[in-house]
Amino acid sequence: MLTRRVIPCLDVDAGRVVKGVSFVNIRDAGDPAELARFYNEEGADELVFLDITASSDARNTMVDVVQKVSSEVFIPLTVGGGIRSVDDMRKMLEAGADKVSVNSAAVLDPKLIEACANEFGSQCVVVAMDVKRQFDTTNNNIEVSQKVSKNARWQLYTHGGRRPTTRDAIEWAEQVTELGAGELLVTSMDADGQKTGYDNDLLSTISGAVKIPVIASGGAGKVEHFFDALNEGKADAVLAASLFHFGELKVSEVKAYLSERGIPVRKV
Repeated sequence: MLTRRVIPCLDVDAGRVVKGVSFVNIRDAGDPAELARFYNEEGADELVFLDITASSDARNTMVDVVQKVSSEVFIPLTVGGGIRSVDDMRKMLEAGADKVSVNSAAVLDPKLIEACANEFGSQCVVVAMDVKRQFDTTNNNIEVSQKVSKNARWQLYTHGGRRPTTRDAIEWAEQVTELGAGELLVTSMDADGQKTGYDNDLLSTISGAVKIPVIASGGAGKVEHFFDALNEGKADAVLAASLFHFGELKVSEVKAYLSERGIPVRKV
């Protein structure tokens, strides 16, 4: 049985790791290379590095920071933010990334996914999705619990959650899979930083629609949430940021909890 992965995420802005709530109220969380070294020693299965303002600022990902981070880890490293071309992806791989995440540029030009997969293999291509719930309020159903999926749709956003698109997130997940994506990183903008749990309706819907691994992102607040995302959400991996950065939970604690409940994980 394949082991499930626990993945810390480094959201980087201006060379520092930061974290916000629902993509706003950003605060500093530390030096990316130092945190990378810490998580490598902590037993993290992978590490995700996202330059969260590269797309919105129309600049390239910080290669020097990626190099420093990659030199500190001996676990798979995924890098994303500001990736607009096959050449951009090549630079990240040469800087030490094992996989590269595309988001905004791929929404603008889906052929980018196919081009990158053809050049480097699907195993190197991760498509990140920033998703927000949209409810049908025609029946005055305005206040709906996050747990209730009836009448809910999921809208895709780009540029670090700053720009809404007209794309349906589930349809997009299916499309990018056909184009050659090897993995999906699905972030619920509603749950991000709230610590009330992952959006398991969203995760299970996407997991049921595609045959590639899905990484759950946004909403972890306690160990039970990780289990729920893997169990109810049918995710293949769970990602968290502030919970780990500020010492509220350790990677080892999450993995021990999952193991005790029958979820196969790599031993620390």
